[in-house]
Amino acid sequence: MPEITPETHVIDFRAAEQLLAARDPRGAVKLLDTVIAAHPENTAARLLRARAFFAAAQLRAAELEFSIVLEREPDNAFAHFALARTYERGARPDQARRHFRLAAALDPQPEYLAAARFDDGDGAGADG
Repeated sequence: MPEITPETHVIDFRAAEQLLAARDPRGAVKLLDTVIAAHPENTAARLLRARAFFAAAQLRAAELEFSIVLEREPDNAFAHFALARTYERGARPDQARRHFRLAAALDPQPEYLAAARFDDGDGAGADG
């Protein structure tokens, strides 16, 4: 078995990015499992693994990973947006709305603003 080095983990991370781009999220997760086992603090690897879980429709696992990223980086607009999409797919619209709005507040990209639906007029107290 070849020696595992820090470079091996960088190679695995880059290969996982390619696998996800090639629509092989399960393959990406397998590579990232070893990277995260060796470097549990690596937020980039966790974010990539969360995206892979989402692409593989493993919504609970994606939710957990996005939540870990946000514990470490509460101002990560993409992680809020992706977590919102995860909640949306899981039919949890109230939680989704909250994170869509946080994403838009942190980074007012057109996609984030559209998803946040600030102009819905629901701030008048009906659901909080």
